[in-house]
Amino acid sequence: MSVGQITSRKDTHTIGGAPARMRTKDRARWITWFCFGWFGLVVLAGLFGPLIWQVSPNALDLLNLYSGFSLEHPMGTDDTGRDILARVLAGIPSTLMGPVLVVIFSGAIGALFGLIAGWFGGFVDTLISRVFDILFSFPGLIVAILASALFGAGFWAPVVALSIGYIPILGRIVRIETRRERNLPYIAALEVQGQSRLVIWLKHILPNLVPIFVVQTAIGFSYAMLDLAAISYLGLGPQPPATDWGLLVSTGQNGILAGHPGQSVIASLLVATTVVSANLLSDRLAEKFEIGER
Repeated sequence: MSVGQITSRKDTHTIGGAPARMRTKDRARWITWFCFGWFGLVVLAGLFGPLIWQVSPNALDLLNLYSGFSLEHPMGTDDTGRDILARVLAGIPSTLMGPVLVVIFSGAIGALFGLIAGWFGGFVDTLISRVFDILFSFPGLIVAILASALFGAGFWAPVVALSIGYIPILGRIVRIETRRERNLPYIAALEVQGQSRLVIWLKHILPNLVPIFVVQTAIGFSYAMLDLAAISYLGLGPQPPATDWGLLVSTGQNGILAGHPGQSVIASLLVATTVVSANLLSDRLAEKFEIGER
């Protein structure tokens, strides 16, 4: 085989690979925009949907049970004649706010204790790590169900319980990254210069952990939303007349048995699309920040 033939084959492979890489990047870009667009649409629907679709989510219409899709009821009605679209819109705030509070509470507490454990090491690290292990041994969903059973069904009991159960997830990651940063030469140089521990934490260590916070927040949001939807499905979340998407799946079971699965299907698809979007977004953020390559 001549040198010219080898060069020709190499060039063909290189040129042929470029469009494939471009298509992969374009597909990833479209996935990212879809995820952001979906979350933006859901948030806008929760904020302005009830103002645009001014139908009471609790208004009964016993003469119009299980109606199909129509201009009057775009998503139909349930077994008591309530407008499903109005109930979907009314359930957005609690459906989104619950996971957001879980990741904020668990992230703040987990990051704080992970930072302390990773920085000081020794007995402090061992003690905090054992607490993380104990918390991690109890599944967050089980703890949330027990909390709802003990303190009563509602919004706050499962949110607080899940927040406690999610603390070691980010805490362990922050501990590992803090230990890695703690042993780098620039930290020793800052300490020699007389920089206080708080300044080093706030100006140097925490900024380096921001990418991890962002990625873990997206992952935690998806898991928290799925867990809270399961709790609502079991009837331990928000109670009627309040609603969220998990409760809509549960209350729509009667419609499935009656041959009208619209409410459960719509609510399930909304939950699934939001959870998948959060997971895809976390993957894209991890690739962007090159977290997996650390």
